[in-house]
Amino acid sequence: MEYIEREIDKVLIQWKNQLHHKPLLIRGARQVGKTYAIRHLAKQFEYYVEIDLNEHYDFHVLFQQGLSPQQIAEHLSVLMNIPIVEKKTLLFLDEIQACPEAINMLRYFYEKYPSLHVVAAGSLLEFTLAELPSFGVGRVQSIFMYPFCFNEFLQATGNASLCKAIKNASPQYPLSQPIHEKAQQLLRQFLLLGGMPEVIATYVETQNIRDCQQVLDTLIVSYTDDFKKYRKRANPILLQKALYAVAEQNTGKFVYSHVDREFRIDVIKEAVNMLCMAGLIIPVTHTSGNGIPLGAEMNEKYRKMFLFDTGIMQRLLHLDVANILLASDMDIINRGVLAEVFVGLEIIKAQSCFLPAALFYWRREEKNAVAEVDYLIERNNIVCPIEVKAGAKGGMKSMRMFMQLKQIARGVRTSMENFAQLADVDIYPLYAIGNLFPSSTI
Repeated sequence: MEYIEREIDKVLIQWKNQLHHKPLLIRGARQVGKTYAIRHLAKQFEYYVEIDLNEHYDFHVLFQQGLSPQQIAEHLSVLMNIPIVEKKTLLFLDEIQACPEAINMLRYFYEKYPSLHVVAAGSLLEFTLAELPSFGVGRVQSIFMYPFCFNEFLQATGNASLCKAIKNASPQYPLSQPIHEKAQQLLRQFLLLGGMPEVIATYVETQNIRDCQQVLDTLIVSYTDDFKKYRKRANPILLQKALYAVAEQNTGKFVYSHVDREFRIDVIKEAVNMLCMAGLIIPVTHTSGNGIPLGAEMNEKYRKMFLFDTGIMQRLLHLDVANILLASDMDIINRGVLAEVFVGLEIIKAQSCFLPAALFYWRREEKNAVAEVDYLIERNNIVCPIEVKAGAKGGMKSMRMFMQLKQIARGVRTSMENFAQLADVDIYPLYAIGNLFPSSTI
């Protein structure tokens, strides 16, 4: 299958060209394209050594005997029959979670063999990292990877000019109506497909959404099969129920007791935490929103939970594909809360890839004064509220209440509208929410 370029490719090339680089640890849910991105990067090197530590258990001893990074590289070169030469070879340690000693060794590659390009990745890596007291703070560079964003989907489907037009547009300079309508239609497709690389590749090849639905079903089965690997930490059946509960509860405060009343709340919370660590669900945490950093005033007792991909979500909810594709506005989509989930995921993907996912919202619960702002982000060193609307119109009572309470001059509304500007609100189309963030650079 031909490689489809990703935004992270630019970051990886920058890392490769740095005079002083740290070993890279690529983190993210399974099947989001980590290995493919690294293999694509390998084309920039004269030599490439890929070692799956889940398959080569016999190689683990190399990281357990107290050998120096140079000695480990020499042994691996002999075993793989490929030269490992500084500045010419990319060494990729895949499934590194299978060998915790290899994770610890990354810091020594930085300290004692800094000229060698070393990159590592793994599935369920976060579980192993949580058990390590330290794996090289300041000596290992983590990069967090997610499914395709909407702009990457446009590039993959031959709509690069549309992608450029969206990036160049703004509330002051909206798109023409025909271009706006084209972006709307492609957004509907993307909401159904989601951003999993295999799904996008299938769509590029076949242009058949039904084929992509089958790929999504296969991915869901593979993820639930993975729950057996969590057996020592959580009940696989409970994990599956928690996954479905996240899809069904949508964007309200997540109620743990609704997952399964036969399990204790603390057990359910641990299962949900496992899914967060695996990257399959992403929490949106309440914050007071008085200033930045937003995480300084967060309250983890009040959280919403989202699935990490809209394609996976729509398959779990059995949403009607035809209704979403043919809908004249987003009302049908918002009944499945795809719009709000999509915006949250786009915010994550547009943020720096060097930081883990973090989403925040604000809610006020007082008698006759309940209000909620869908997202709060840090923009230009101030708090920026974002309200998601299903159609092309809608009031902004909650956001304006928040802005008045926190003395914030401007907010953002995102909907199916074109770019526009009100006295105190900038309007961004759903498909352009990524415009709020600068590109990630090293």
